[in-house]
Amino acid sequence: MPITEDVASSELLARFERHLVHQRGLAANTVRAYLGDLSHLVNFSCGGDGVDETLRSLTIADLRAWLAAMSTGGLSRTTLARRGASVRAFYAWAEDAEEITPNPAARLASARPASTIPTVMSPADVITLLHAAQTRADDGNPLHLRDWAAAEMLYATGMRVGELAGTNVGDVDLDDHLVRVMGKGSKERVVPFGVPAALAANAWLEVGRPQLVSEVTDSAFLLGRRGHRVDQRQIRESIHQLCAFAEIGDIAPHGLRHTAATHLLHGGSDLRSVQEVLGHASLTTTQRYTHVSAERLRATYQLAHPRA
Repeated sequence: MPITEDVASSELLARFERHLVHQRGLAANTVRAYLGDLSHLVNFSCGGDGVDETLRSLTIADLRAWLAAMSTGGLSRTTLARRGASVRAFYAWAEDAEEITPNPAARLASARPASTIPTVMSPADVITLLHAAQTRADDGNPLHLRDWAAAEMLYATGMRVGELAGTNVGDVDLDDHLVRVMGKGSKERVVPFGVPAALAANAWLEVGRPQLVSEVTDSAFLLGRRGHRVDQRQIRESIHQLCAFAEIGDIAPHGLRHTAATHLLHGGSDLRSVQEVLGHASLTTTQRYTHVSAERLRATYQLAHPRA
């Protein structure tokens, strides 16, 4: 739900927003999600009082009623978990800032997000996709060269789409095959990539990018048609187009991140190393990729073992 004018003008939420940006260093999309969740809570609970007065007056019963109404309405467990987390974060901050005491969300139970196994491509499909991207780039079209580089880098590094869009030319070291990535919470990490990704990146930088440079171009690694920094939507569209061109099952760019993580584990990498590559704050997040490996191992065992 969009933030109402009243919510946007709330002094409490304005201070909370500054806390999220400057103290916690959260990305703009994450901050927007927090404020959107609080907007939904206020719009659900407001009985004519102002926003700040509403937030100060809510009890744990009100918060539980809000979550229950969304659950009854069919909202996904993942969204419920996120909204509950947003509310707990806000009231924890408000209590620390001595704005709201006691904290009504202190005993608010955390909804467990649905456990889903990520969509992962087979090694054969990945090879088909990347070979198709390279073949299409043979025509020298700068957008085709860019899409080849994007696909190779997403799979080689496991970067998020937003991280790739935010990458600058100076972040990519073609000599040492390393890329500096600015992740969530402005946390920086350095990720290696292989020879195929280096070839695609070099072709893009030497042949493709110069064709798109204009007076509006900055230090962005990947560019759009008019020379601006490429946005996430353009990268997503390019991956979908490449899947169609390669005549394989469609996959979102984030699927290449899942695929990279799973293939690293299949190849013998340990969880801690994969956690560093992906930039996960918690090892628990990385551990879900072991479920993918376990499922495939179980399927292989059942097919191959005489007494399965």
